[in-house]
Amino acid sequence: MTVLEATPFSTVIRDASLAQHTEARESAFMGDMLGGRLGIGAFRRYTEQLWFVYRALEGAADALAGDPVAGPFLTPALFRAAALERDLDHLHRGGDWRATLRPLPATEAYAGRVREVARDWPGGYVAHHYTRYLGDISGGQAIGATAERRFGFAHRGDGVRFYAFDGIGSPAAFKRTYRSALDRLPVDGGERLRIVDECRRAFTLNTAVFRELGDATRVTPLR
Repeated sequence: MTVLEATPFSTVIRDASLAQHTEARESAFMGDMLGGRLGIGAFRRYTEQLWFVYRALEGAADALAGDPVAGPFLTPALFRAAALERDLDHLHRGGDWRATLRPLPATEAYAGRVREVARDWPGGYVAHHYTRYLGDISGGQAIGATAERRFGFAHRGDGVRFYAFDGIGSPAAFKRTYRSALDRLPVDGGERLRIVDECRRAFTLNTAVFRELGDATRVTPLR
């Protein structure tokens, strides 16, 4: 038995992507936004970019529901697109934001990759599902709480509903169940290595979005 086979896959995927995860978490844009150096316009732009990514993730759910690899992870209580749309209605004061909203190039690349793996590679889809949803349930909660304080949103209310996972019960219990599903993933060692690599790629794509958001704030301050 190899080390990869002996170690729970949830541990392998977490540890193998730690450097990329840390880089994303410590991006200058996120630090500036959460540190109060950027206004609500930056938070709005960030929320807009998330919407494109989650539409790609959740747009594939019906097609993958019966897949033995991706299907077990498709829990409707996780879905975020509807919550993001409610947040954006609030952030745009009910304006017709869908008619004018465009993804940043990095966001389009990220969403495009999600659509690609959803179509051709269920294991790759799982990598993106893991990096997004487990991150939202974990560190994403700190982002939501900070946004409430910085921008005056009601607790878990419009503007930050994206961060409120009301349908999953205990976050800690849900994460244990999710990691158990990762450990039971019905793929061989070679496929698990590919999934780990895709997980790293997902974090790198996410970091690129942060970088472009940071560039946008320097060119046109988003207050």
